[in-house]
Amino acid sequence: MLSRLTGAAVRAILVAILIATPSIVLPHTHSDANQIVALISIFAAILVMIEYASVYPSLIEFRDAPPFNRIRYVSLMLMVFLLSQIMAVSGNPSTLAEFTYAVGTVIGMAMDFPYSPVRLFVLAVPDGATIEQISLVRTAAGLCYLISLVSLAVFLIIIRMGRWPSRGASFNVWVNLPTFDPTAGGDVVDRLTRDSRLNVILGFLLPFVIPAAMQTASSLFDSFTFASPQTMIWTISAWSFLPASLFMRGIAMARIAAMIAEKRQFLTAQQDGLVLA
Repeated sequence: MLSRLTGAAVRAILVAILIATPSIVLPHTHSDANQIVALISIFAAILVMIEYASVYPSLIEFRDAPPFNRIRYVSLMLMVFLLSQIMAVSGNPSTLAEFTYAVGTVIGMAMDFPYSPVRLFVLAVPDGATIEQISLVRTAAGLCYLISLVSLAVFLIIIRMGRWPSRGASFNVWVNLPTFDPTAGGDVVDRLTRDSRLNVILGFLLPFVIPAAMQTASSLFDSFTFASPQTMIWTISAWSFLPASLFMRGIAMARIAAMIAEKRQFLTAQQDGLVLA
């Protein structure tokens, strides 16, 4: 019980730090905005604390199947922190901020090719934007999208190495997929496979669909993004993080479906008196 509470407290603190990072890194942030961020950080920390301290799950998926959530957290933390450093260049930048902006510029230009998600995101910038603003969006979008691709590749490598879920450890579908009801009807493997495909499709399409939706609402995009660096940080982070997260969720559900199918095959073979090679 003590270890569970300790782990929940550590996770709650890490989530609070993640949410507060832009306010900590960016110079000249407004006091009212800092108060709102503090309230959101406290609320999110309490939610994570309750979720991980309780025995019965409610919202957070794969809480007992590391390193799924750890990869997602690290990737989002990198996005938010590095984007905060990039946005800080306009003020009194540090050496780290200037270095991050320089590296991000190279990455953004390399990933800004025709029909790429980064190109579509840059095209969503309103016509009245300056060259500096367009360059800033390209740098931030390219860096975030690269981080999302790397996090997805790391998770795929872990699965290919057979280290997710952990070997020899039991996998509780109810605990790790609290929003999935195995008794809702239909075969569990078929439903998991269908949901995994849906998540993969959404993860692939969202980087292209979101910029199109933003371009449709270009007036709204112009009114809040460039005026607020924090809003711009979270907008670009969400654009790159959510599709990668859905992609990872789809891959994870496909892996779980395969595990259940293998277990069924093994039990059937045992009942028939066969030995699987």
